[in-house]
Amino acid sequence: MKLYSILLVCSGGMSTSLLVTKMEKAAEEQGIEVKVKAIAETDLQNNLDGVQAVLLGPQVRYMLTKIKAATEPKGIPVDVISSVDYGMMKGENVLKQAISMIESK
Repeated sequence: MKLYSILLVCSGGMSTSLLVTKMEKAAEEQGIEVKVKAIAETDLQNNLDGVQAVLLGPQVRYMLTKIKAATEPKGIPVDVISSVDYGMMKGENVLKQAISMIESK
């Protein structure tokens, strides 16, 4: 079974931790193996090893260009989580977004 390694980035790493739980639950229900971690943007460089996709919380979307500069040389795709999925904590939708990014690179 393939393991998907996903990193969620927000300003403090706190608000995304609930989303991590929802994504893990959705993956478990679908029989998908994932490793999801939520971090603050300041910890990004220390957490890129083995990561296959980086998703930003909507509140840090302004950092997209800066984060792409750090991840694209490593072949790691980056995108922003939709405000609706984030606000409603739709883990299944965010999981689908991340897997789609990984599969299409």
